[in-house]
Amino acid sequence: MLEHLKEQVMLANQELEKQQLVVYTWGNVSGIDRERGLVVIKPSGVDYADLTPDKMVVLDLEGNIVEGDLRPSSDTPTHLELYRQFPQVGGIAHTHSKWATIWAQACMGIPCRGTTHADYFYGEVPCTRPLTKEEVESGYELNTGRVIVERFQGLNVLEVPAVLVAEHGPFAWGKDCHAAVYSSVVLEQVAHMALFTRLLTGHDQPISRHVLEKHYQRKHGPAAYYGQK
Repeated sequence: MLEHLKEQVMLANQELEKQQLVVYTWGNVSGIDRERGLVVIKPSGVDYADLTPDKMVVLDLEGNIVEGDLRPSSDTPTHLELYRQFPQVGGIAHTHSKWATIWAQACMGIPCRGTTHADYFYGEVPCTRPLTKEEVESGYELNTGRVIVERFQGLNVLEVPAVLVAEHGPFAWGKDCHAAVYSSVVLEQVAHMALFTRLLTGHDQPISRHVLEKHYQRKHGPAAYYGQK
């Protein structure tokens, strides 16, 4: 079942390690087959080098295991909540990558300071509020997804394909699992640059609005001209 998607999710998980976004097993990637309403995700605590397509876990959107002998990632409820609430999303990646996690631990969004950021994120990468004690104790992973959804009220998940969970770390997404990993890589780079820009300037003044518009729209807007047709 979903053999191609399982292979793609396996490769996307292994890409996290290749891109140095994870240490040990500190991350996971999932992908969804929207037609079937089924999600494929990494098994919990399994080394990336040991992953094979048959070790991937298939679940429905309610969290019922449809196929697989291993326990799914402990972050599965977060992934499922994002898939339920963000129908545009086809893949999700979660890491504890160093620079993005620093911003998350500071409970601060990453300001858009330059064109590298503007090419991929249409403004600040937001940070959620911290979870309450009750939210942690009554369904931690599910409520992690819920505070992400709450934070994105009024935002476009395709224009800003990442979030920082306060006191935790980043989640990123895209049209498929590989796009989610791509967003994670870019997020880590802009998090690194934004931190050192802040150290140099002493402030978080964002990029000029007209430059943000130009760079984001030339790549993603209706008249985009970056790259090939």
